[in-house]
Amino acid sequence: MPFANFKVPAGTVTAEDKKTIVERTTDLFAEIYGERARPTTVVLIDEVVDGGWGVAGNVLTAAMLDGDA
Repeated sequence: MPFANFKVPAGTVTAEDKKTIVERTTDLFAEIYGERARPTTVVLIDEVVDGGWGVAGNVLTAAMLDGDA
C-alpha cells in the first residue's frame, strides 16, 4: 500500500490545496506502480502548529517564512 505523509505549517494550505496534494500524489503512485496502486494509496496531510518545526537547528514560524520576522 503506497503511503505519503506531508507535514505542512498549520493554516498555510487550503482545503482545495489539500485536495490537489491528495489527487496528484495518488496519480504519481499510480503512474509509478500502475493503476493497481490507486485504490490502496493513502495520503496523510499533517498541519504542524506554528513554531513546532525547524531547520538546521532553528525553530521556524510562519512569520519567519513570510519574511515578517
